[in-house]
Amino acid sequence: MSFDPRALLRGMFDAAIEAAQPSHCVPPHLPDAPKGRFIVLGAGKASAAMARAVEDHWPGEISGLIVTRYGYRAPCAKIEIVEAAHPVPDAAGLAAARRIRDIAASAGPDDTVLCLISGGGSSLLALPAPGLTLEDKQTVNRALLRSGATISEMNCVRRHLSGIKGGRLAALAHPAKVVTLLISDVPGDVPADIASGPTVADATTCTDALAIVKRYGIDLPPAVRETLESGRGETVKPGDPPIAGVEARLIATPQMALEAAARVARAADMPVHILGDSIEGEARDVGTVMAGVVKQIVKRGQPFTAPCVLLSGGETTVTVRGRGRGGRNVEFLLSLGVALDGLAGVWAMAGDTDGVDGLEETAGAILTPETLDRAWAAGIRPKDALADNDGHGFFSALGDAVVTGPTLTNVNDFRAVIIGGAPQ
Repeated sequence: MSFDPRALLRGMFDAAIEAAQPSHCVPPHLPDAPKGRFIVLGAGKASAAMARAVEDHWPGEISGLIVTRYGYRAPCAKIEIVEAAHPVPDAAGLAAARRIRDIAASAGPDDTVLCLISGGGSSLLALPAPGLTLEDKQTVNRALLRSGATISEMNCVRRHLSGIKGGRLAALAHPAKVVTLLISDVPGDVPADIASGPTVADATTCTDALAIVKRYGIDLPPAVRETLESGRGETVKPGDPPIAGVEARLIATPQMALEAAARVARAADMPVHILGDSIEGEARDVGTVMAGVVKQIVKRGQPFTAPCVLLSGGETTVTVRGRGRGGRNVEFLLSLGVALDGLAGVWAMAGDTDGVDGLEETAGAILTPETLDRAWAAGIRPKDALADNDGHGFFSALGDAVVTGPTLTNVNDFRAVIIGGAPQ
């Protein structure tokens, strides 16, 4: 068996991204034409590409507004595309959210509102709850991003500080028909956690949000704390009449992306094992555990025999304590590399399918058996880089960063480990 491990890793990653492209997964889920208007609203890193796919396959009149991340615009003729900041919201996102709110509220009983929701929408659809400001939202968002909270925990807090998420967008559009197409970037594919669920019911409460804040020691602005403690930030609950008839359809998920990557591995005659599509935890801890699994395979032939490929997805977290800028995929990969300590015959890649790992315009990186040796030769100490949360700096210095540019989709993190075989 002979193969190029770098090419195989990148081929699997590219296949995962391609499987979640809106041009493939949107058209089969378009609703029937309404008697009244067909209005398209949405938010997220994939939302503009989703809107383009709708336009390309919708035969009648159409209008609407989408907010996506800077650089993620897709050309549309009838649906307006606005760009805003992610992961910390800005004034452009606030203005777009206000307009989306007003358009939804204008919908009538004969209209259909198609909502296109994908990861990143929590920051992009930034409409503070009454009594809060954009600055309040920015402060809380920055604290959450550095806290080590899971995406589910972060979005629980965000929902209860929003004037449009947590089912509120769908409630605004009542009594129009509301259909939501979701591209999932969250472990478990929970609709309420995708972009903080602007069109779906939320079973969590302000009390839950306060517990998360306390758990991670987050210092809240006074107005934010009052919103949660008073219960004014409560969301739309399951069974509430305004959203009882809302349809929510998952059209692309991390599992679908991993299965596409697995097909690439099998085409290269490599046995492949999907370990899970919803792996969470501190990125460095997941890296250490993954290294333990790899060592068991190499030494014991358990639970799988080499050669093989291990695939996994989900969303880990990084508690930033050093001077680096985090990035959960590069932190996972650096931790894996440190734990493997140059183990022969093992290559790995980790990347975010949206093309942005943390705050960097870099999707992720590639790890080789020679990575640590090359780092030491360059005067870079891998353990020091890990302690400093500087995975991006580490892999960029070695020329092993993976840069895709905007992928126009987002189905969470992708991790692949190749064990054994005979590289070219």
